[in-house]
Amino acid sequence: MAQPVPPHDNFVEGVATRDAPVSADSGLRVRIYLPEEKATDLDKLPVLLHFHGGGFCISQADWFMYYHIYARLACKARAVIVSVYLPLAPENRLPAACDASYSALLWLRSLARGDSHEPWLSHYADFNRVFLVGDSSGGNIVHQVAARAGNEDLSPLRLAGAIPIHPGFVRSERSNSEMEKPESPFLTLDMVDKFMSLALPVGSTKDHPITCPMGYGAPSIEDSKLPPFLLCMAGEDLISDTEMEYYEAMRKGKKEVELLISTGMGHSFYLNKIAVDMDPNTASETEKLILGVTEFISKH
Repeated sequence: MAQPVPPHDNFVEGVATRDAPVSADSGLRVRIYLPEEKATDLDKLPVLLHFHGGGFCISQADWFMYYHIYARLACKARAVIVSVYLPLAPENRLPAACDASYSALLWLRSLARGDSHEPWLSHYADFNRVFLVGDSSGGNIVHQVAARAGNEDLSPLRLAGAIPIHPGFVRSERSNSEMEKPESPFLTLDMVDKFMSLALPVGSTKDHPITCPMGYGAPSIEDSKLPPFLLCMAGEDLISDTEMEYYEAMRKGKKEVELLISTGMGHSFYLNKIAVDMDPNTASETEKLILGVTEFISKH
């Protein structure tokens, strides 16, 4: 699942991919997924700006675990997906990954304004329908980028929605779900503690605003200008309690937020291609997740 997938300009199972530079100075780059054109497509396709997971410490945008699901989503949602190669901790502690992700959003704005050019995006992308999507710790980045974007003139780009999938929201104190729910291949308590110790700013705790945006030390959700959200959770996720706490904070803050729960599933279950192929329940819940995300995109 951690094997890199080389980019391919030719269409394989309905999708082509390429890597594109964002900044020569920083080395920031993205992996682009382009679905094969269909007669039913509109003139332009919505854009999903994607932030991968890995606890801010591991994984890359070209890993197979992301390729298999986001190639599928690109085809199903009829969307161009732009996945950011994030700077990783501990060499690049937070907020480095958030800053890089925001830079990628501003790069999309420069493409929308015609100040920059990327062949696929400049030709196919509908910059009036840009969505943020992130897995696990990438879901944390979704919130951070969306909140920062609320204070930015992105025109003519429009941030149409945000989709954190199993976001890594935690607190210093263990939640009931962390103590009671089973660990999974994608998330254990030791992983949470180790990754956070390596990724958070030196001296910070898990109550930091990036890992606990609903906490007392975080900017007010109510005062933040946020797009519509689809929060995706897994019923057996170790951190489901703090994810639900975030959902309630969004509702209390009068934000437009929908909730999609994958029943009986653990953290980031859909990234496990073997389970998706071999287990009927995992396959069914993965299909429901893709359908839910696709429907959210189509509404906005």
